[in-house]
Amino acid sequence: MDIFNLLTMIGGLSLFLYGMHVLGEGLTKLSGGRMQEILAKLTDNPIKGVLLGAGVTAVIQSSSATTVMAVGFVNSGIMQLKQAVGIIMGANVGTTVTSWILSLSGIQSESFFIQMLKPTSFSPILALIGVIFLLFSKSEKKNNIGKILIGFSVLMFGMDTMSTAVEPLKDVPEFTRLFTAFSNPIVGMIVGAVLTAAIQSSSASVGILQALCATGAIPYNSVLPIIMGQNIGTCVTALISSAGAKVNAKRTAFIHLYFNLIGTIVFMALFYLVYAVHPFAFMTQPANATGIAAIHSCFNVFATLLLLPFSNALVRLAEMSVKQTDEEEETVSEYLRGLSLLDDRFLKNPAFALSQCAKAVDKMAELSVETFYATTDLMYDYSEEKAEKVDELEGVIDQYEERLGYYLAKISSFDVSRIEIDRIYDLQSFIGDFERIADHAKMMKTSFKKLNRKKSKFSEKGAAEISNMLNNAAEICKRSLDCFLNNDKNTAVTIIELNTQINKICSKVIKSHKKRLKNGKCTVDMGFILSDLTNDVKSVSEHCKNIADTICRA
Repeated sequence: MDIFNLLTMIGGLSLFLYGMHVLGEGLTKLSGGRMQEILAKLTDNPIKGVLLGAGVTAVIQSSSATTVMAVGFVNSGIMQLKQAVGIIMGANVGTTVTSWILSLSGIQSESFFIQMLKPTSFSPILALIGVIFLLFSKSEKKNNIGKILIGFSVLMFGMDTMSTAVEPLKDVPEFTRLFTAFSNPIVGMIVGAVLTAAIQSSSASVGILQALCATGAIPYNSVLPIIMGQNIGTCVTALISSAGAKVNAKRTAFIHLYFNLIGTIVFMALFYLVYAVHPFAFMTQPANATGIAAIHSCFNVFATLLLLPFSNALVRLAEMSVKQTDEEEETVSEYLRGLSLLDDRFLKNPAFALSQCAKAVDKMAELSVETFYATTDLMYDYSEEKAEKVDELEGVIDQYEERLGYYLAKISSFDVSRIEIDRIYDLQSFIGDFERIADHAKMMKTSFKKLNRKKSKFSEKGAAEISNMLNNAAEICKRSLDCFLNNDKNTAVTIIELNTQINKICSKVIKSHKKRLKNGKCTVDMGFILSDLTNDVKSVSEHCKNIADTICRA
């Protein structure tokens, strides 16, 4: 093997890794976060967890991404620690699909139809279709399909290039001796773990091993320990992701580690015990891509069947490894739990991160309307305790505005679609309107506080008019919340009409006050308070109308 073969191998490896990246990115975008939404709605059924974890990983072609997502779910409180166990096991099974696809490159037959099953035969066609989609289609969906097709084609071209480049190694005695050293189970496992940890993808490291086996110089007794080590090395991604996370998120990463570690130890112990009693003939034979895929699948299915009944034991082991101190006890306010949805781990999938953001805005909207209701109650039954609750709610909503704005900005820095950009803009608009509703509610609280401090009261007729004004304002807030949560355009139309009516009511209240003031039935000080109240109500109504306008426009 000369320098040119080495350069060709490096080029093939680069194309292989890049193709895998593009393929995974395209699949993730095409799924639009739906795969992750399915995982987030997981039940307590561990078998369902395994199936969903395997299915999602097979679709997005990354067990690391699925496991990191599970860490994020647990960290944000969407999922319990026990629920993540099934997903992690399923992700390990689902990732073996890639190795089976790559094994198709080893198909040998004179039949035209069977030859067409080889990726090197059909991937050029897929690449052409992908390029056409990317260059001539304006559809986001077709562009993503184009990326998937091109990514797959580049991946397979890189795989074929690597296999061709390393073929001369079969005549190099040093290469054969190198892999003979890997037949030592400990050495082979360490090499596999280090390689996978370095590139943070078990699928990629298995693919590289499959390419190297094209030389026909690597026996199965060298390949098997490396594959076992690859399964351990893939845990590094989740462990890194859990750094700085909450206790249960760290425990999720450790469950992933223990699953692969225990599974590997038991599998290797049983296999080599049987092998010592009854040697398997295939172990000294040259490994091929199909055999590697089979070993990869057998191990992960074996480990899942072995450890699934002991899910609770894995959880307890993780809890023993990562203990929760008194300082780490969660003291998050119930009001702020919506912000836990904004986990940075979700940003690797902008579509899903955006859906989590929308859920947090839903919570903010509910709190904003609750703040307004709490404020109107002060008109009839003022107390410092109730006033303090308004201040607390308004402070919480300010935190939502700040965190959501920052999170949306981070999402927009990624490669997002035009639809997602529009969604980001709409959410920013909603956030601003709901925050301002809470601001005006707090200002209204100040007006009621002045009334209470001065021991002042509106006249009976004035109080009735103000009560009617506040009831209409509460109604428009309620409709705005319903309209927003249900994306109801019909309700949005009634909000626009109600806004006009509220403006008229506010004008009438001021006009009536001026009449009472002229007749000496009210004071100037009360007029200032009333003016502030009506201005705040009109502003709240206007922000409700803005929400309705955005819903109608979307």
